[in-house]
Amino acid sequence: MLKNWTNIFLYHIKNNKLFTILNVLGLSIGIAGLIFAILYWNDEHSYDAWNPEREKVFKVFSDLGKEVIWTSNPATLETYLKKDSRIESFVYHDWYQAETFKYNGKVHTISKSFNTQNDFFKLFPFENKLGTITTALSKENSVAMNENTATLLFGKENPIGKQILYGTKLLTVTCVYNVPGNSSVNPAIVINQMKERLLEEKDNWGTFNQSLMIKLKDPKDKEAITKKINDLYYSHKAVREAKEEGMTIDEYVEKYGVIKTILNPLSTLRLHAVAPGAPEGKGNYQFLLIMVGLSILILLLSIVNYVNLATANAIKRAKEVGVRKIIGASKMDIIKQFIFETVVITLFSILLSLVIVELSLPYYNEFLGKKLVIFGDQFYLQLLLIFVIVIVVAGVFPAVYVSNFEALKVLKGNFGRSKSGIWLRNGMLIFQFSIASFFIIGSYIVYQQVNYLSNKDLGFKGDQVGTVYWNKSNLAVNGIVTNTIIYNKYKTLKTELENIEGVQKVSTGTFRFGGGNDSSSSFSYNGNSIQAQNMAVDYDMLSVMQIKIVKGRDLSEKLASDTINSILINETTLKMMNEKNPLGKTIDWGDKQFKVIGVVKDFNLFSPQGKVPPMVFFHLKTVDWMMENISDLYVKIDSEKSEKTISDLENFWKKKVDAEFPFEFSFVDKTFARTFEAYVKQKNLFSLLNVVVILIALFGLFALASYSIERRMKEIAIRKTLGAETNVLLKELSKQYIIYCILGFLLALFPVYYLLNMWLENFANRITISITPFIIGFFTLLALTLIVVLSRAYSATKVAVLKYLKYE
Repeated sequence: MLKNWTNIFLYHIKNNKLFTILNVLGLSIGIAGLIFAILYWNDEHSYDAWNPEREKVFKVFSDLGKEVIWTSNPATLETYLKKDSRIESFVYHDWYQAETFKYNGKVHTISKSFNTQNDFFKLFPFENKLGTITTALSKENSVAMNENTATLLFGKENPIGKQILYGTKLLTVTCVYNVPGNSSVNPAIVINQMKERLLEEKDNWGTFNQSLMIKLKDPKDKEAITKKINDLYYSHKAVREAKEEGMTIDEYVEKYGVIKTILNPLSTLRLHAVAPGAPEGKGNYQFLLIMVGLSILILLLSIVNYVNLATANAIKRAKEVGVRKIIGASKMDIIKQFIFETVVITLFSILLSLVIVELSLPYYNEFLGKKLVIFGDQFYLQLLLIFVIVIVVAGVFPAVYVSNFEALKVLKGNFGRSKSGIWLRNGMLIFQFSIASFFIIGSYIVYQQVNYLSNKDLGFKGDQVGTVYWNKSNLAVNGIVTNTIIYNKYKTLKTELENIEGVQKVSTGTFRFGGGNDSSSSFSYNGNSIQAQNMAVDYDMLSVMQIKIVKGRDLSEKLASDTINSILINETTLKMMNEKNPLGKTIDWGDKQFKVIGVVKDFNLFSPQGKVPPMVFFHLKTVDWMMENISDLYVKIDSEKSEKTISDLENFWKKKVDAEFPFEFSFVDKTFARTFEAYVKQKNLFSLLNVVVILIALFGLFALASYSIERRMKEIAIRKTLGAETNVLLKELSKQYIIYCILGFLLALFPVYYLLNMWLENFANRITISITPFIIGFFTLLALTLIVVLSRAYSATKVAVLKYLKYE
């Protein structure tokens, strides 16, 4: 039986090469798209899956209200957390830092250096390779590292017990570990240097500088611990500050609100955290859903394409089915035969899809910034599930459809007059047009939005301003880096850098364009509390970035008060203050009062898709503790001498500033562009999938039009004999497809508008969906349809009439 089915299958492949190629290619592209999405899905959901403590470990967030959520916490909590028997362990930690370590005179910069406390490995029990991981950070002079870092520093030597120099401190290697899978924290080297900082801030409830993770003995105690921390904030911060300001607690709460704690379990931290809460970043869950959803849609399109072609091809095989039924084949035998053929085609399609994925995976990894591989029991089970689903959906229905042919009817040649098969194929063709419309319109809307972000006036000019990363660790005197040391060294550097040919101006600020080193505090004005970004700047920072001042003036070196009590505010802050004439007005910022001397035009600091936050600008010396946040020097250079200037900057930096830490220079506009890189990738993805969808839809349309026109060849021959002109025939043959195109387009209108409008809600700065994408989408789809159909119809009108009428 199988041999007979195989022979029949090979015979039909030989006589329907185009049909078979289009089926296999369409299915393989659809399956390949879903495989890509599955690999991405598996990778994102594998974060911390290896960690047996993932349900007990929680990241602590601080919710300040008004959509302001901090990943940091005060050091003051440590005393109270130690006393709680429900808490098994906890650690304060920094985010990754680039630090330099020395061994045998060689300096190595480790970009993923992680500073934490001694219980870190109780929360993240990495695989122990050398040493003892459970006690790896028990002493402050201990250091643990992964295998790659150990090889980098020590080569083939056994690193355990070896000492490396970190700044002025000698650290002893106590452990080498391996991270067994994707982890929210995946450091290259781990040190325990948090003690001094925590001691400095142990009594300050208003300083939120430290990231915190807690491991509970029982995850069910999450709500109780959350309430405990909230109560601590209330009693130690809200009540105390209300008393200091001479107001009742109710008045304080109404004015400032109260801080609420959020405990986010490690198991959901990657994709569902309330804010980016881990050094490895937060996954883009919406983008993940978009990837999977579009991939499923494309596979569905491929399956519909297959079913459509299979049912159309069934006309040619109707007599075969009729003969087989006459000689004794049962309905189930027919179904089995056609399912067998679908199984074989699907197997070929899956093999081809795996080839496509393997060849394209390097580009896909570069697109996502991943290292995905085709591997894993989970993946193979998912591939098997795809195989079964494709066979059930694409194979069973056509098989049952064909098996229901009435033997006598098809042998008489009357099947062609049956409307059931025609309506089925036409319905699925309309569905294909609908999906194609969705992608064409959607890709154009995505393009418009990303293009809008790319060309939006950001409020600053960063094309000829570069940032130089400044590692301040080598400024320490007796192990301490004071604010005075930082400022004096900066002033010296500023003077020396401005003497380099091509350097027009040098300045600095305690923030980064695109995010990083940002700090915020609340101030009050007329009883209104505003949480604003602290923008400590040098005198000419705003002019270097060409940020406009719409009212008042900039900070001036000529006025001593500008380093004492002068501030500028941005337009967003002005709106929140509800003040028409802010110049000269006084605001309360902490325990100080500041006078507003200017209003800065709003500019995008973090990303063009987000809202512009309220900001206050003051000189570095005004709030001197902000100097610790200086990380970059902003250098404006001559565009005609940029290459030589950057080279001279690097030479100066290595000789005079820091020979050990790598020189890092990047233009602000390019750095800022990375903030919406994910949306640029979404645009590129949508464009690529758009091409794929159109190709698959055209495959189906081409084959279906070919079959449809083939069935009407006798009609065409008769019409030509009666004198019908070519243009009349073309109109007659193509009009039904124009109708299907219009119906498919109309079906796509609501889904594409609704879903793309939801996507645009991610942006504070967004386009309004106009009629243009829909007009372009419709005429693009109509043009492609006419090209395919008319090309087939035109060739049909040129056939010899006698070929189809000689037996009539």
